[in-house]
Amino acid sequence: MGTALGNSFASFAVFRFALGFGEAAVFPASSKAVAEWFPKKERALATGIFNSGTNVGAMLAPVVVAWISGRWGWRGAFIGIGALGFVWLVLWLIIYRKPEEHPSLSRAELDYIRSDPQGAAEKIKWASLVPLRQTWAFAVGKFLIDPVWWFYLFWMPGFFQTRHGLSLTRIGPPLIAIYVLADVGSVAGGWISSFLIKRGRTINAARKIAMLICAVAVTPVVFAYRVENTWSAVLLIGLAAACHQGFSTNLFTVPSDMFPAEAVGSVTGIGGMAGAIGGLLIAWVVGHVLQWTGSYMIPFVIAGSAYLVALAMIQLLAPGLGPAKIN
Repeated sequence: MGTALGNSFASFAVFRFALGFGEAAVFPASSKAVAEWFPKKERALATGIFNSGTNVGAMLAPVVVAWISGRWGWRGAFIGIGALGFVWLVLWLIIYRKPEEHPSLSRAELDYIRSDPQGAAEKIKWASLVPLRQTWAFAVGKFLIDPVWWFYLFWMPGFFQTRHGLSLTRIGPPLIAIYVLADVGSVAGGWISSFLIKRGRTINAARKIAMLICAVAVTPVVFAYRVENTWSAVLLIGLAAACHQGFSTNLFTVPSDMFPAEAVGSVTGIGGMAGAIGGLLIAWVVGHVLQWTGSYMIPFVIAGSAYLVALAMIQLLAPGLGPAKIN
């Protein structure tokens, strides 16, 4: 909301930083809530469902922002969209309770939620999390895959305009199709690992098999820059977006597999910071690559290979997704 009050580049930058700082807390809080409310065998599917909401928001935002801007101007759009965050916060504070504090939860339901072995609840400091290999497994994964998602978000409109000649008025349907496929991938990725766990696979195997499927299925996107037909490119990028969200859903679930609920939010926050740094780097890389070569080949090669590299690093740092030993 503060961005609407900026009357210079400096003030806008300050408010934009505050926006990024504030919204960064949502995913750690959501991941912690999933860890508190779901046993491990159901967490990936629950994460996939809440993760899909980001794509629904991305599809609705252009319509809502255009409507608000038409009635109350661009400042009204910033204020209106920003105010929704306070509405969500009020609802969260009113509705959300930990399972053991929820008045409508039966003892049988609480026992089911707590069916995994429970450690002693205690406050855990960030300093004790940073040295752990499990923390770095999640952070490195986020550092490698988040930039790909930022590439899709920020560079796809330009790609379809320059490569396929789509004007701003015609670019809506392709982008909506990509976001819809991303939603499907988010839920499907969570369902795959939850299904495998229920069929007897270990948590480690289920998460990594699901991520491997996504990492392999995303590779055809390396050819998207060469495809002449617009909707063929949309399908390749849509498949890659779906695979990203499926991979991301399982990656977001990994901290709750390795850490107690009290640490999940902090570990997710550390990973989110690593992902944001990667996002800054990809913006610089793509901008310079396009300036030097005029081709999207290198960005799409990065997009198609990042997930296999990320999974290899996760396997190296956390081969069994075992519980972190926190001092």
